[in-house]
Formats: sequence, C-alpha cells, structure tokens
Amino acid sequence: MANHELVLGQNPDLALGQNPHPHDLVMTPTHNLGLRSRHTLGLGHSHHSLGLGQTHDNDHDHDLGLGQAHDHDLGLGQTHEHEHDIGLSHHHDNRLVLGHTNELALGQSHEPDSEAHNLGLSDSHELTLAEQHELDENIDHLTMDPAQELALQTAHDMSNNQLVVAQTTPVIQSRVLAVNPDYQLVVGQEFPDVKSCRCAIRDAAIACHFEIQTVKSDKTRFTAKCAADRCPWRIHAAKLPGVPSFTIRTINDSHSCSGIGHLGHQQASVQWVANSVEERLRENPHYKPKEILEEIHRMHGITLSYKQAWRGKERIMAAVRGSFEEGYRLLPQYCEQVVRTNPGSIATVYGDPEDNCFRRLFISYYASIYGFVNACRPLIGLDRTLLKSKYLGTLLLATGFDGDGALFPLAFGVVDEETDENWIWFLSELQALLEANTENMPRLTILSDRRKGIVDGVEFNFPTAFHGFCMRHLSESFRKEFNNTMLVNLLWEAAHALTVIEFEGKILEIEEISQEAAFWIRHRPPRLWATAYFEGTRYGHLTANIVESLNSWLLEASGLPIIQMMESIRRQLMTWFNERREASMQWSTILVPSAERRVSEAIERARGYQVGRANEAEFEVVSPHEGTNIVDIRNRCCLCRGWHLYGLPCAHGVAALVSCRQNVHRYTESCFTVATYRKTYSQTIHPIPDKSLWAELVDGSSGVENRIEKLINPPKSLRPPGRPRKKRVRPEDKGRVKRVVHCSRCNQTGHFRTTCAAPI
Repeated sequence: MANHELVLGQNPDLALGQNPHPHDLVMTPTHNLGLRSRHTLGLGHSHHSLGLGQTHDNDHDHDLGLGQAHDHDLGLGQTHEHEHDIGLSHHHDNRLVLGHTNELALGQSHEPDSEAHNLGLSDSHELTLAEQHELDENIDHLTMDPAQELALQTAHDMSNNQLVVAQTTPVIQSRVLAVNPDYQLVVGQEFPDVKSCRCAIRDAAIACHFEIQTVKSDKTRFTAKCAADRCPWRIHAAKLPGVPSFTIRTINDSHSCSGIGHLGHQQASVQWVANSVEERLRENPHYKPKEILEEIHRMHGITLSYKQAWRGKERIMAAVRGSFEEGYRLLPQYCEQVVRTNPGSIATVYGDPEDNCFRRLFISYYASIYGFVNACRPLIGLDRTLLKSKYLGTLLLATGFDGDGALFPLAFGVVDEETDENWIWFLSELQALLEANTENMPRLTILSDRRKGIVDGVEFNFPTAFHGFCMRHLSESFRKEFNNTMLVNLLWEAAHALTVIEFEGKILEIEEISQEAAFWIRHRPPRLWATAYFEGTRYGHLTANIVESLNSWLLEASGLPIIQMMESIRRQLMTWFNERREASMQWSTILVPSAERRVSEAIERARGYQVGRANEAEFEVVSPHEGTNIVDIRNRCCLCRGWHLYGLPCAHGVAALVSCRQNVHRYTESCFTVATYRKTYSQTIHPIPDKSLWAELVDGSSGVENRIEKLINPPKSLRPPGRPRKKRVRPEDKGRVKRVVHCSRCNQTGHFRTTCAAPI
C-alpha cells in the first residue's frame, strides 16, 4: 500500500516528512500531543506480538520507551529485516492507533519505498503511522488536548531510535496563589490546641486548592506536607511548654505543584461540611443536602457527594435537636416534665421488660381532656401515620371536633409497630382518661378505618359507642377497585343521603352503571357508613382523615427524634388553643360562625314553607318541592332527619319555630354556642423547659433513681433503606380478590395483550 495514515483524535493538522538521516523518535514533555484520558499503548498486528524492548536483527534497531505515570500496554509486532523499520507487519493497511482503549499500534506494509505518506486525524481517536524511512526535522510540536502531552523530538546523540510517551495528570482545581488573609499560615502563629491547629491547616489547604498529607500527629506535635509528589510545601507545629497551645515552628510555603487533579478534596470531611453549614442550618433546619452541595461548590469550588452533605447535616441536627437514641433515652424524664408543667395531663412510656427497648408512649394534655369532656361534640376520630425517623414506629391519634367543626386533638400514642394489640392498648388508655375526667360520659360516636384491632378495642373499651367507617378510607378502596369518578361521586352522594329512599335511589344509579360496583357497596353494611342507616350522631362528619388535615405540619414532625416530634405537636396545640381562644373573643353572635351560617341558610329557605300546628310541640310543614314533613320541637326532630343528624334546626324546624315565635338559637345543641366554644379552649397548654434544665427541676434524689430504672432504649427495628411507600394499604384492601385480567391475543388469563409471550 502506497499511502499510510496517522490518525490522532480530532486534530487534522499533522504531517510527517522525510528525514535524510536515521533519527530517534522521542516523545517527551517538551512537545504536546493531547490525548483523551487513560490511554494504553500497543504496537503490533493481529498475528504477532513482541514485548517491550524486543527487536529483530535489523541493521538499525529501534527501541520504544514509555514515559507515563499510568499503566500502558505495549506490543511490538513482528518486523522484517529492513532498515529504519518500525513495526513491520504483513498487512497492506496498518495503523498506529491511540483510542479510548489506550492502545498504540504501529504496523508496516510491504512497500517500504513509498514516497507519499499521509497523517490524518479522525473522531475515533485512531493514529495510523505509515512506514517511511525519513521524518521531517521540522515536525516538533503537536497538541490535541491540554490534559496529556506527547512530544516528538529528534535526537542525534542516541545510538538507537527511541519512542518515549510522557503524560501528566490534568489539573482540575488550580492552586490559589493569592492567599486569603483568613487562611494565612505564618511561623509563630498560635492555636488553642492541636485540634484547632489541624483545622486551620485543613481550611488553608481547601482554600488554596492543595491537599495535605499528615506526616506526624500526636499530643505534642503536628507535621504535614503537600500530598503532591515532590512538592516541597511542608509545615511543622508543636505544643508550647506548660500550656495546651500549639504554635507553628517551621513552614515551607512554596509549591511546585499546580493544584488538584480531581473535583473533590481529601480534607473536605463530613465534620468540615458540618462546620461549614452549621450557622445556616441553625437558622433554617430545612436546608436540603442539595443546597448544601451548591453552597460549598460556590464558596470553595469543590464538589462533594450527596452522602457527605447529608451526613454533615445530620451531624449538626443531632447537636441542635439531639440524636434519635438520646430521644428514647430521655423519654421517662420528658413524661415527668409533661405532668409537672401541665398538671392533670397523662404521659406514660413503656419499654420491653427484657431489654428496655421502646414499645409504647401515650400523651394527653389536660387542656385537651377538659375541652373535649366539657365542650366538644361526643365524636372521636381515630387515625395513624408512620414515623419517618431513623427508627420504625407509628403515631396513633385520637381527635375530637370543636363546635366550629375544627379538629381538636385529644390524645397521641407512639408504638413500635402498628398491631391489633397496640390499637387495643391505645383505646384502653383513651377510655381510662375519659372515665377519670367525667362522671357521666356520653354515648360516643367513633370513626375509623375499622381495622380488626380498632374494632376489637372499641368493642372492649367502648361497648355502647357507635363505630362507623371513615368514608375517606372507604372511597379510596372503591376508587382503587373501579377507577370511575362518576361511581365515586355517587358513592359519596349515597353516604350523605338522609333518608333510606334517597340512599336506595343512589344505589340504583350505581347499579345501572356497574352491577359489580353495586354488589361491592352492598357487601359493606350501610349501617356502618351511610347516614341514612347509621345509628350514631356524626354531626355531618363522614370522615376522620386526621392525618390528611394535619399533614402540613405533622409530616415534618414525624421525621424528628421522638421528643422533638412530641414537642412539635405540643407547640402546635399550644398555638391553636391560644389563637382560637383569642379569635372567639371577637365573636358577637350566639352561635359559632359555621353554625350561624347554617341557621341563616335554613331561615332563608323556610320563608316559602307553609306551617300547620297540631299542638304545642308538633307541626306540619309543607314545602313546594319536598312535600310534607312533621316537626317535633320538643324532641328536636324532623321527618327529614336533618335536625337530629346535624344538631341544628333544619329548614322545616326553623319554619315551625318561627311560626310559634320561638328563638331558633335556643334549639341548637350547646356545643355550637360561642360560650361553649370559649370553654373548649379555656385551658392552657404550658411550655416545657429545655432538657438541660430537667435535672435541676426534679425534686429529690428519688426522681434520679426513678429515671435510671426507667431507662428506655431505641426500638429494635431500624428503618430499611430505600424510598418508603407513599400510599398506605387499607385494612379493607388486604385479602381482597384481584380482578382477573384477560389476554385478547391468546385468550388466556393472567396477562395483557401487550405482555403476551405466546407464539403466533
């Protein structure tokens, strides 16, 4: 082959001419040939190879040397007896290749007298060197990439021709020449101790973009040098006699290195990250690891891993809020402080008798107990949320509803896991506190997802209570099963229906759309969820989605250590009690705002009704669109059931009351009055002092002994790695039969057409 090509990366400008004298081919750092990183050098062809330093009997032998700090593979192909031959092979098209595999191959065709030789550069990073007897002396410089250097140089004083490849490490972070005065290190500079000395040297190395290597470090001396090879920078510090202070004794502050060859820094430890962002995290605990990485890169020019940023944040947060392990350990003392600062409250913690590992915590503040027993509706909702902290656990909640319809948290429980046994325990604690604070406890209505543990706990502790489904849980299960918005809306309309006739009409509408959906609904007893059949009084509340309502702050609290989580809940309750107490002082009406609006709407609708009076208590009310309804103002009930179900006079009751000149507001339930609402929030939830003061506030030495006996260890189960489930599995979903899918291609079950693997 007459023409041969030399291809190097992406630089097309390279030509090799003739040289009348045999010269050595030398690749040294004086000439630049840039290649991509991690190249390997190989010479040879597909059939023959020769190791480094091996040559054949030629009139002029050629040596190939490799001056490279990285590992390179070198192979010399079998050559023939020709003068000035480099890598002769039996192929007519041979190439010297420098590719991403770091291989350099030199080949030779059988046409040594070729006069035209070409050198080309391609995108594939291949270098093809044709056989030629002379090289142009004028070729002395070729640059392809600043990251690596390859030079060609002629040398007359060497007996053998040599090929030398030299490569230097690329500098990613150039060393800072102008040192910031804050990081200046000088002889005689003193530090309080060896730790401060090490930190100052570390900060200076990070600021100036060079890495250090510790030579010696003990209680009396510290010596370090620049981590770069043969760089003369070195520092020595020693302890002053009689004092813990350290001083810099000697320092050689000159560098021969250019900087750091990677994006990070050896001295950028987790503790350094924590120290760098401590002030920002104390101001904003929601500072994300991603934002920490961006801040460090902007301030210091180094790139760290996400894990380093996360661990640095956790280290600072543990110092600010306490560790997760310390939270469990201090639970007994925390419960003591809850009872001490809020007399009448209940706070108990239980551990495993064998190893004192945490099992259960129950807290209910006296202000909540008093408000629920004396002023709230006799309605309780039960819910739970999983903890998102280091250890597994579940937060159980019991809430009431104030006269204005807002959630009124009553009790909180934390358990190591959600089990039927733990729900039964939680409800037994709830029953005990209600029984201890009221003489005649009213008949309660309880809403929940009716999982087995809750059902058993309600039946055992509240045998007279009405226990119904939370419609939020029921509708979500219905949506998962049928995924039809129209059907879901009809289900809610059926749940809100006040009469049996209206309820059955909605079920018939559902049946017309889907008989399967109607069968699914009838399989759930309507007495547990439908207003028309439910025996208890829910005051219009069909859901107990406590977690969804409190999600704005409860989600954040669930990721904190257990004491911090309970403190976050207490602070939120304290704020709510104060804000609602002050807001109610501005109300000038008899009823709370929501009840006042409902009564006003009923009065407006009652204007078109005709009223007939049977006696002092019984009335007949006729409306143009609803027909005739019978109202009994003595028993506060109407045939439409609205008065009984909501606790406020319906439009028919209002018409009857107005006809006999009665005050409508006097016939509402007492929980809807402003006076009762103010009583709901009349008590105060008091703050709890910082944990550093708890020991001083404990009276007597018996308290100390008590705390030692009640030492609580963290739960046995840690949170598994990975992203947690976003949607929880409802109890009614467990064990339900999945719909069988059918393939329209092979007529088999168990898969769809798109995933069918049957042969055509």
